[in-house]
Amino acid sequence: MLFSLRSRLMFAFSLLLIIPFTALVFLFSEESSQVIRTSIETSTSQTIEQFGSHLTTFLQQVEEVGNQVMSNSVTQAWLTTGMNPDSSMEDRLVTKQRQVDYISSYSINNSNGISIGIFSDFSGGIWTQDRTYVKQLWYEQFIEEDERWTSAHYEPDQADELMKVRQVNSYVLPLVQLQSFTRIGVIKVNYPTATLHDSLDKIRFGETGRAFLLKSDGSNVLNQQVTNAELSIINNGLKEIQERKNDKMDGFFSVLHSGETYLLFYRYFPIQDWYVIGAVPEKELFVKIDTIRRTMLVVSTVLVGVAMLVALWLSYGISRPLTAMARAMKHVERGEFAGALAMMPKVRTGHSEVGYVTRIFESMTNRLRYLIETEFETNLRRKNAEYKALLLQINPHFFNNTLEIIGGLAAMKRNDVVIDATEALGQMMRYSLNLNSDLVKVREEVNYIRDYLFILKLRYEDQLEVTTEEEELAKELLIAKFLLQPIVENAVKYSLEKGGVAKINISVQLLEEQLILRVADNGIGMKPEFVTDLMTELNSNMSIDILSSEGQSIGLRNVLSRCRIYYGEKFHIKIDSRLGEGTEIVLGIPAVKG
Repeated sequence: MLFSLRSRLMFAFSLLLIIPFTALVFLFSEESSQVIRTSIETSTSQTIEQFGSHLTTFLQQVEEVGNQVMSNSVTQAWLTTGMNPDSSMEDRLVTKQRQVDYISSYSINNSNGISIGIFSDFSGGIWTQDRTYVKQLWYEQFIEEDERWTSAHYEPDQADELMKVRQVNSYVLPLVQLQSFTRIGVIKVNYPTATLHDSLDKIRFGETGRAFLLKSDGSNVLNQQVTNAELSIINNGLKEIQERKNDKMDGFFSVLHSGETYLLFYRYFPIQDWYVIGAVPEKELFVKIDTIRRTMLVVSTVLVGVAMLVALWLSYGISRPLTAMARAMKHVERGEFAGALAMMPKVRTGHSEVGYVTRIFESMTNRLRYLIETEFETNLRRKNAEYKALLLQINPHFFNNTLEIIGGLAAMKRNDVVIDATEALGQMMRYSLNLNSDLVKVREEVNYIRDYLFILKLRYEDQLEVTTEEEELAKELLIAKFLLQPIVENAVKYSLEKGGVAKINISVQLLEEQLILRVADNGIGMKPEFVTDLMTELNSNMSIDILSSEGQSIGLRNVLSRCRIYYGEKFHIKIDSRLGEGTEIVLGIPAVKG
């Protein structure tokens, strides 16, 4: 079944669909993944770039506000008055009030919600008039680390209560009296954390990807809510960015967390020493392409199933009739025409090639059956005629010799044995003239040989010695008539020609389903060329020429011809002959029991 036409059709259809669709799915998904990845990287980089531009512009504005406040004449006049120990209290209060009005008007007129705090060494905070600010984290970081850009925090030193409850980020710069360049405090420009927080929250990657604004130590600048998983991923990404130690200000790379791959985007702001970092599971970026890939795989599977159904349908129209014809051909090969015709496929009438081939093959089978049966009957008649002709050829030859023996006995006045000889001859004639069957039992053939040898013994007396060996199991087997007589006759004849005593040995044995007939003599032997030609003629299946045979070969050729007619390839012969020493002929035929 593996190499049947049906299997090959199904395999071919499946292969023709699986390979293109699998290749298409693979190439499409890979190419799409690359395109989508590039597109996402580009769009994300552009988004972060836009945020970075907004952040840079806004922080520059904040920085300029601080510089303007510090360089403003109102601020410098307040600082000069406060630093002068000879200034009156009235002057101090007037310059401070001018400073408060200036800062208030600046904050009110600013659309970004910026507020300004001034902390001097001589008067404390401008709004609270105390020095509690020195204990706040932002001030400690500024004094100790010169960190001017703070993280999100609450600033109590504000003009009103509403501004105190909102988170702010700040820019801190030294408060300097420009005439003497004396540092006597700090200016703190506050801007709402929500200004950057809201802009950053708008940056999304996939379904869950977010962006965070971090300091180089990993602390959160805008106090964004971060899960433990996000915190671990971002910190790992930040470490990897810092370990690279290159001058690249932005980029993207992959990190592995809990067996899942994340894609990280970043941009570095060197002035503030801040990083914008975004993280998103890589699989989320390719959700759509994965969906398309699964859809194409499902479609491919469905098409493969359809291909198999089509292949099955075609098998009923093509492979099924051809398979039936193949089985019928096997019957034809064995000569079983009836079985072949029974196996013929039934096809619908029409103009299909399969139907035409089937009808022609059926017609050829019927025609071949008729021709073979006719030829077989003709061969049977021919072989039967050949066999009858061979029997008729034996009888005149043998009886002529026998009558000469009886005539010799009568001439010798041996009337006492003529009757026995005549009786033996009568039994032989009854045996030879019985043409009802071409097969006889071994014992009948051996008895016929005994009658024949009895007649010869009467003539040659002590010149002829004959021994006969006959197995009991072989007596009831069937053999073709007159197989032994021609060979025995030749053995006696050519042994007597040599002179001396003619010694003849006849044996009949059953050996492994084979009947072995053996005749040995001590005669003049055969020429090697004759034995070689005879065996070549027999093995080549050539027609054995009997009518043109002369001398010692006529009886042997007669036997070989009849054995080949009856037993075909199951017959074998062995001839062992040496000139001047004798000949041994062994015939092997099937053991026929009935």
